[in-house]
Amino acid sequence: MAKNKSVYICQECGYESSGWLGKCPACSQWNTFVEEILKSGSKNNNIDIKDIKPVSINDVNSQAEDRYCTGFKEIDRVLGGGLVKGSLILVGGDPGIGKSTLILQVCNSIIMDSSILYFSGEESIGQIKIRADRLSVNNSKLLMVSETSFSIIETVILKEKPGLVIIDSIQTMFSEDVNSAPGSVSQVREVTGKLMRIAKDNGISIIIVGHVTKEGAIAGPRVLEHMVDTVLYFEGDRHMSYRVLRSVKNRFGSTNEIGIFEMRDIGLAEIDNPSAVMLAERPVNVPGSVVVASIEGTRPMLIEVQALVSPTNFGMPRRMATGTDYNRITLLMAVLEKRVGMQLGNFDAYVNVVGGIKIDEPACDLALIVAIASSFRNRIVDPDCVFIGEVGLTGEVRAVSHIDKRVMEAKRIGFKTCIIPSGNKKMIKQMKEVEGIQIKAVENVKEALDLLI
Repeated sequence: MAKNKSVYICQECGYESSGWLGKCPACSQWNTFVEEILKSGSKNNNIDIKDIKPVSINDVNSQAEDRYCTGFKEIDRVLGGGLVKGSLILVGGDPGIGKSTLILQVCNSIIMDSSILYFSGEESIGQIKIRADRLSVNNSKLLMVSETSFSIIETVILKEKPGLVIIDSIQTMFSEDVNSAPGSVSQVREVTGKLMRIAKDNGISIIIVGHVTKEGAIAGPRVLEHMVDTVLYFEGDRHMSYRVLRSVKNRFGSTNEIGIFEMRDIGLAEIDNPSAVMLAERPVNVPGSVVVASIEGTRPMLIEVQALVSPTNFGMPRRMATGTDYNRITLLMAVLEKRVGMQLGNFDAYVNVVGGIKIDEPACDLALIVAIASSFRNRIVDPDCVFIGEVGLTGEVRAVSHIDKRVMEAKRIGFKTCIIPSGNKKMIKQMKEVEGIQIKAVENVKEALDLLI
């Protein structure tokens, strides 16, 4: 009989070592190695190679995959049109952000003929029932099970043959085949692999709830995100009512798609018009406030960007950014100093993206620069103007993608003017729907500021 092998595995990234290490060479984290016992023996003894037959790509059915309507337009948008049959979906988010609430509401509104199995490893059935009563969840097809042993979970799934399975959460489940504690790298990897096989072999859609680390990544090995079909992050500040469901991986739709919700007493409610909501409390005739047309996935959104520039009281000025990259703000301020002549070396600068939304696309550069310059010069920017454009180090305003969607969203909300890069002017001329909104093209930052401030 072969002897079991002992290995040390990093609980942050899954790096394996034959001996204990104080610092992980892969992720550079300290004191993350835990000893785990790997059982010997091959797991593929029952596989018959004769049953495996290669199939020509021309013989594969290329029809659209079957999808279930979740009952939430925002979730269907993020998933690419609905929940795909036989898919494995990972939903991550901070504790208390509303992951279980969202999934419980989906279980109540999803349209399918089969039953729904909800496996909870963190709460009892009675606790889930209390939340279900608050959310008015009364779907008779929703079956609750409080269990953490995967062998029992697998038996129940194969017996009931549901259309949808919920695992809440993956860090609480354990497989008897792995000699380690629940939530360890080996357990998460093993359980997820078995769930993937169940989903593909039986055509059962499975949603896995995962915790996140303090850095905001899914807790456990990165291979967990590679194994699943879709990775969704549920983001937002617990002290604010708005929540963002973001797709960072999707084999059945576009990535970086978002859905916006509002947390209310009765649960999560969809926001059909996020641009109007984000601009509802926008101050008028105040320096440092501008509007940018951003693209999240395939959705155009109008977002307010605020900047505050004030004289510093210390020898070194402060630079702070919320909702956007701090290094990008430093770069754009350097462009203002060098190309426009604004002396910002003795001024503190604070930039904020309103509503808890995070923007990281270069098309927001022009709006950030205009907001900083408006606050510095104490000049009011036209409140009916939207800004689009990427800014280079030489001060030029570069063309951006999806200019048509951005301009049409600005027109739909009611803005009168749109500042765009001169490189996008040709595409705008080919559009027939731009009547009613004035388009102004600029080539560099100085031209844009002279035009507005």
